[in-house]
Amino acid sequence: MSKNCWDILNKELDKMSVQQREIQLMKTKTLLWLGFLFFVFQLTKAQTLTSQVDTTNIKIGEKIAFKIQVETDTTDLVVFPEGQTFMPLESFENNPIDTVINGRKFRLQKEYALTQFDSGRYTIPRQRVMINEKAFYTDSLQVLVNDVAVDTTKQKMYPIKPSIEIEEPFEISAILWWILGAIILGGLIFLIFFFRKKHKERKERQLPPYEKAMLTLKNLDESHALEHGEIKKYYSGLTDAVKRYIDEEIDDGALERTTSELTARLNELVANDKLKLSQDKIDELNNLLQRADLIKFAGGSTDILTAREDRKKVTLQIETIKTSKPEPTEEELLRDQEYREKLAKKKKRRKIIVGSVIGFLVIVIALFTFVGIKGYDYVQDKIIGSPTKDLVKGDWYRSEYGYPPVALTTPRVLVRQTADSILINPTQNVESFSYGSILGEYYINLEVVSSEQGIQIDLEKATGLISQFLESKGASNILTKQETFVANNGTEGVKISGTFNIANPINKEQTLKKEYEMIVFNHLNNIQMLTLVYDFENSYGEEITSKITSSIELIQEQE
Repeated sequence: MSKNCWDILNKELDKMSVQQREIQLMKTKTLLWLGFLFFVFQLTKAQTLTSQVDTTNIKIGEKIAFKIQVETDTTDLVVFPEGQTFMPLESFENNPIDTVINGRKFRLQKEYALTQFDSGRYTIPRQRVMINEKAFYTDSLQVLVNDVAVDTTKQKMYPIKPSIEIEEPFEISAILWWILGAIILGGLIFLIFFFRKKHKERKERQLPPYEKAMLTLKNLDESHALEHGEIKKYYSGLTDAVKRYIDEEIDDGALERTTSELTARLNELVANDKLKLSQDKIDELNNLLQRADLIKFAGGSTDILTAREDRKKVTLQIETIKTSKPEPTEEELLRDQEYREKLAKKKKRRKIIVGSVIGFLVIVIALFTFVGIKGYDYVQDKIIGSPTKDLVKGDWYRSEYGYPPVALTTPRVLVRQTADSILINPTQNVESFSYGSILGEYYINLEVVSSEQGIQIDLEKATGLISQFLESKGASNILTKQETFVANNGTEGVKISGTFNIANPINKEQTLKKEYEMIVFNHLNNIQMLTLVYDFENSYGEEITSKITSSIELIQEQE
């Protein structure tokens, strides 16, 4: 019986182990499927980064097109390289990103223009591209930069030009503008307070004597000199109020008189019936002034009650003197009226002067500010005016000059001149037409040189002739650039352009800088030379030159 039980138990254990193995196998299969699905998902999410160049072999200064291409998911954030990250090569052009949508993916392409101005082998370093804040790198590439071969037997040689001092452009620093603005603002604030103070003083001076005396006493009360124990200052204010009132209303010299002299003068005025003041009031004023003299000059003192009582007495004295003055005569009234009129005229004249000065300062400040913000060229163009602008905007004329004729469109008709061409000799006929002066805003000169035997010149060597022509006009520091020029009718010539300096006829120590263009033809075995000169960096001069040169036509000889 026990043996059968053991066998049954073993069978049950075998069944359980088989079930466990099946469960473990199912778990393993599930994990494998999950890993496979994750791997496939990552493959679908993978980004592709490639780079390429259009060439690895260039000459000095030629362009290399470097492209970076990224294929990524539509939700990814991609950041391409910026700035000079291609050193030792130089990036001079950075094109926008080109985006191509391919289903649920983006193909992003960015192109850079690179170059190098020294020969040799160079390595374009790896470029970092950030995708979702994760760095990816392109491959490094090698490029070869070759020298440009120069054939000295064919390349024209020119003499070395002397060095030219280039004037630095005048620019006002922004800090200086702020400093100037602060100075002007401070000046305006000072003027406002200065004129306010002057106006207040004038207003006080223009008050009637009685009101001025009352204002002085009021200011004395508000100073609280008595409460602060400043007895001397307090009595100085009292005597100043009463004596100044007498000075302006009764006696012109009251302020300079001593107490005894003032008392004697008041008694004299009473005796002459020019003042109706009792002897008691004169004695009371004399006592008050003597007490003030003791306090001011002898170091005396008094109590606050006496001082306040004297304050009341001064007010009563002023009011008494005011009522004791006899009525003014008709002559006095007339004289007073004339004085007030003169005072009113003087006040009006002062207002006009002050207003004019302030107005002038405002205009000057506004002008300097406007020029500083807009620039002198803008002000000259829009407000002052420019002769070359007038030429551009005015009427233009098309005419034919010389023989064989040269047709030109110009802002002014050219006038025949006495020929001064450097090409002239006894066998040549020179016709010269011009407008303006080489020192002026714009200069046009056309010379047609002809000969019965015909004239042949090497246009490639015309630069030397042009330099001689300009030097004959007083030019120096001549810079030249030569290129081929084709007229409207297909006639080929040469154009020499550049800059030169010429002495200022007004100030010999200064020079004027000019730009020029000269176009030379050897049409029908004759020489046609057009010279155009204008101020350096004058945009209207450049526009005039462009319109004239684009209108050149050499007329074919009629048989």
